[in-house]
Amino acid sequence: MKLGAIEAGGTKFVCGIGNEHGEITDRISFPTTTPEETMGQVIQYFKEKDVEAIGIGSFGPVDLNKSSSTYGYITTTPKPYWNQYPVLGELQKHVNVPIGFDTDVNAAALGEVEWGAARGLSSCVYVTIGTGIGAGAIVEGKLLHGLLHPEMGHALIKRHPEDPFEGKCPYHHDCLEGMAAGPAIEMRWGKKGHELEQNDKVWEIEAYYLAQAVTNFIYILSPEKIILGGGVMKQKQLFPLIRNNVAQMLNGYVQKRELAEAIDDYIVPPGLGDNAGLSGALVLAKRELQQ
Repeated sequence: MKLGAIEAGGTKFVCGIGNEHGEITDRISFPTTTPEETMGQVIQYFKEKDVEAIGIGSFGPVDLNKSSSTYGYITTTPKPYWNQYPVLGELQKHVNVPIGFDTDVNAAALGEVEWGAARGLSSCVYVTIGTGIGAGAIVEGKLLHGLLHPEMGHALIKRHPEDPFEGKCPYHHDCLEGMAAGPAIEMRWGKKGHELEQNDKVWEIEAYYLAQAVTNFIYILSPEKIILGGGVMKQKQLFPLIRNNVAQMLNGYVQKRELAEAIDDYIVPPGLGDNAGLSGALVLAKRELQQ
């Protein structure tokens, strides 16, 4: 199969060509500017590639209800110009192949179950911590949708006792994304995360918030693996801090070996690295073609 993949992010769109085995043979990226400019580049790329199907994993919120008049739309995003934008419909106007559509983080979770850190498992949660925070979930082998789709990045969390920062989310101020996404780190400390690598307090506070979220995901969804990706998680010192915090927060309540003895193998980085989203979009394309 010759499949197309789109990881539609709030900062950039990554497009690629691959096959049903997850092998990516070509990739290109475009900055996320206006829909006209960015989608114009995406459409031009795929017009020349002769793919059999395309998968889109998009930033959101998005409408995933196929019976809805706004199916395939990016809906209430604060991203300028993209609010209520029909990303799927625009591509369908110009590229006449089956197109699968889901959230970027659901796609990444799908890629990780198919070929990455959660391979062989029937459940996982994939969290990306970067410009925003989003999470996708596989539950009993299926992508989790429901009323809309998971918006775990906006989970409500307790404030760190030493953190006076009011939060950056335009909707909720001090939700998880408002306190722990990359822009929140920069606004709180006056520098980008990669410039704060040696400041232990930065990562102590960051891990406290992310560990609360992970603990809640364990309680609510009971996934077999939790995968943490995105630019902020390039700070590898976060992983042991998060794991330690999670163990303390669980306090022995969930009696499973994975949490008590093997937490280093339970809360992990993406097995597919930066290709998780694009690989997941290939799975979406493959599934759409097989329907």
